[in-house]
Amino acid sequence: MNEIKIFSPATIANISCGFDVLGCCLDSVGDEMVIRKTQEKGLKISKIIGEDLPLDIHKNVAGVAALAFLEKLNKDLDFGFEIEIYKKIKPGSGIGSSAASAAGVVFALNELLNKPFSKLELVEFARKGEELACGQPIADNVAPAIYGGFTLVKDTDPLKIIELPNLDNLYATIIHPLIEIKTADARAILPNKIKLDDAVKQWANVGSLVHALHTQDYNLFASSLTDYIVEPYRSKLIPEFEKVKNNALKEGALGCGISGSGPSIFAFSRGNQIAVNVAGAIKHIYKETNINFNIYISKINSDGLKIIDAK
Repeated sequence: MNEIKIFSPATIANISCGFDVLGCCLDSVGDEMVIRKTQEKGLKISKIIGEDLPLDIHKNVAGVAALAFLEKLNKDLDFGFEIEIYKKIKPGSGIGSSAASAAGVVFALNELLNKPFSKLELVEFARKGEELACGQPIADNVAPAIYGGFTLVKDTDPLKIIELPNLDNLYATIIHPLIEIKTADARAILPNKIKLDDAVKQWANVGSLVHALHTQDYNLFASSLTDYIVEPYRSKLIPEFEKVKNNALKEGALGCGISGSGPSIFAFSRGNQIAVNVAGAIKHIYKETNINFNIYISKINSDGLKIIDAK
């Protein structure tokens, strides 16, 4: 194999109650990337379509992740690699734009080199790119992109990822207001200390959400999607958040929250039709503002990154 084209999915991180540890993978929203072997040694990003992002491998999350991969590989290869990125996930959207690039490139390199590394090691490389993007080597977006479905970051030192089951008929509706919220700013607004009562309720929700996934319990899943720690602060940065949440729930959504650090808002639904109804309800709210937006409906993707073509 000398060239590979992949689909690199968008992701939802935090899942309301699981700040920095929970994430899930989307099926119909994502980037495409092409990585090919070249006669010239080294690594280069030759093309980025869709967004104005740096081609410099030291300033691009895909480049940084790829360098971490190749450094660990520690082999004197007689060829190099060229990267093309076709961005369809807008940076700063809160649905894992940087994670898609970082996870995508290490997945593709691993395929081209006959899979020398495990999925866990790929997450380790990819989160180096996340560190460039947001200042911390977080894994809650790159892990579900690489593993698929739902994942839990059990630990970061050493890194440990737990794969969780998926609910059979779970869909996500996502509205992305076209405003920018920097991850660093969204972190800065959070308190340094939290109430013990809130912490107890939060970790109870994480535990019950994990149990709900294992038992296919939609009601328990829905009742677990409450964030006592982060949402009360970050929601203030997102216009019409409470209206969107209330209307989504009225249309039958299981729960609604902030995707990653925002500004995207996600709503989970049981079945496609409810997800479509939720999309109509929240679209109506933003049409009454002067804020442009994108809206997506996606089944949860149990497979993660996918090969589109290989030569």
